[in-house]
Amino acid sequence: MSTKIFVNLPVKDLAESIAFFSRLGFTGDARFTDDEAGCVVIGDSIFAMLLTEPFFKSFTGMEIPDTATGAQTVLALGVDSREEVDELLEKAVAAGATVPREATDEGFLYGRGFADLDGHLWEVFWMDPAAAQG
Repeated sequence: MSTKIFVNLPVKDLAESIAFFSRLGFTGDARFTDDEAGCVVIGDSIFAMLLTEPFFKSFTGMEIPDTATGAQTVLALGVDSREEVDELLEKAVAAGATVPREATDEGFLYGRGFADLDGHLWEVFWMDPAAAQG
């Protein structure tokens, strides 16, 4: 059995958040979607579970951090090319994301980031395969 990751993210407006990720080109999985949660398929083994804030709190019993003043995590997606980094960022911005910082370009590593509709931070990066091998 292969290991999969389901990243749980609290969202203010479930329908808007699902639509946002759809505009980035990601699909949904109806098996894990209802009025409180939406499953976004990011890759073969990577899923984002978008949970309404009350539903998210039911798992933790804790308050949800304010993404306007702090970050709890940065979700990083590795892609196959620099062009794919730029394409995904352009889609994100067109869908309503904000760009919290300038691109990082170290030659062998190129990355750009965005904050989704709920302020969750995403990093999209490409790394030269030769550099990754050492």
